[in-house]
Amino acid sequence: MKLILCLIAASIALSAAGDPKGGLKSATNNNNQGDWCEQLSGKPGLLYDDKKNPWIDEFQISGLFHYQVGKIRGEDVRGNSFTESVDEYRRFRLEAEIGFLKYFDVEAGINLVNDRRFHTPPDNDLDWGYDTFDSAVITFNIGKAFGRGPFDTVKLHYGRMKLKITEEVHTSSNQILTTERSSLADKLGGNQTRPTGATLELEKGDWSGTFGVYSGEDDSKFIGGWNDGEILYTSIGWQASKNLHLRLDHVQNHQTGMDDAVGYSQASSLSAVYEKKDWGLMLNLIAGDNGGSGNGNAALIRQGDFHGAIAMPWYWIVENRLQLVARYQYATAEQSEGLRIDNRYIGALHAPPSVDLDGGYGDEHHSTYIGLNWYPCGDNLKIMGGISHETMNARTGDFNATSYLLAFRTHF
Repeated sequence: MKLILCLIAASIALSAAGDPKGGLKSATNNNNQGDWCEQLSGKPGLLYDDKKNPWIDEFQISGLFHYQVGKIRGEDVRGNSFTESVDEYRRFRLEAEIGFLKYFDVEAGINLVNDRRFHTPPDNDLDWGYDTFDSAVITFNIGKAFGRGPFDTVKLHYGRMKLKITEEVHTSSNQILTTERSSLADKLGGNQTRPTGATLELEKGDWSGTFGVYSGEDDSKFIGGWNDGEILYTSIGWQASKNLHLRLDHVQNHQTGMDDAVGYSQASSLSAVYEKKDWGLMLNLIAGDNGGSGNGNAALIRQGDFHGAIAMPWYWIVENRLQLVARYQYATAEQSEGLRIDNRYIGALHAPPSVDLDGGYGDEHHSTYIGLNWYPCGDNLKIMGGISHETMNARTGDFNATSYLLAFRTHF
């Protein structure tokens, strides 16, 4: 953290005194002639850029703001109906990236809102200001420093990072096509977890790979320790053609302590994305093992294997402006509580409080989503509206819920 602050201070000083070609950018130094959309999407946070400077060659800030409102209607395992209205400051984040000493980059992002008003007391409050680090990563460009060998890119990353497994988790929250990721993607990607890890990134032609090890520790708000076992990670991507991309992810969790960053023993994801001019389709097959008590699953009914599939087609009604999106997810588990529905809204606070969803657990889950996305300024500014319907086969009965969500998202 001290290193990051020192680099930020140094880069600001250099941007004020450095070469004019690489100095502070101003609103009058762009070519958009007042086009606010081009300004928003044209790296307005790039404050310093001078590749000839051997100490600090780049300093850039970025940020995002996501807000959404909605209504949930459902029926619990006892057949009782419930209705809930929500509004949430989903994300508010500031990030900084600094290039220094020719071969290094450091990136850090902090979350500036924690909105838990839809959760049960005493955590149902809204807090503004610093909450946690979203990420904090230092990158060493090995290929640039020592030569790339047979590869096009060779980079080493270390720090607090998202565990990217499933196609939805690989996609940034600024670019996802649905208001929320599927519950399977949240389960495998650790939802809110950001474990400490070291990864090696390799690229060669149409192939890419990331191989790493993460700490199983999940109780740190910054860079964590290595006291609760390791998580082995592999991700291999192949651009099979201009229109088709394939990806295979695998996570193997060797847990040794009570803390667990992912909550399962192992999981694999195979995805394919096919995209033409007016339409696209994402398919994702998933298989995994919940593991035992060491993975936070003390009860036998929450252990065992799980499987699932996700299909998400989309179509551009108006090119680059208005998009129709649909998604279907099916998941099944060996044990009666091997799955859990996304508890952001459906499994959160309900009125009346007697609503019984059996903890949100079950062994078979269907989820259907349809929505429209309007892009006034690409992914830098968009409005998303969606309707999702969930059904879960729980241990004491079935429950279902329909969510109506409207989201506003912007980033620079």
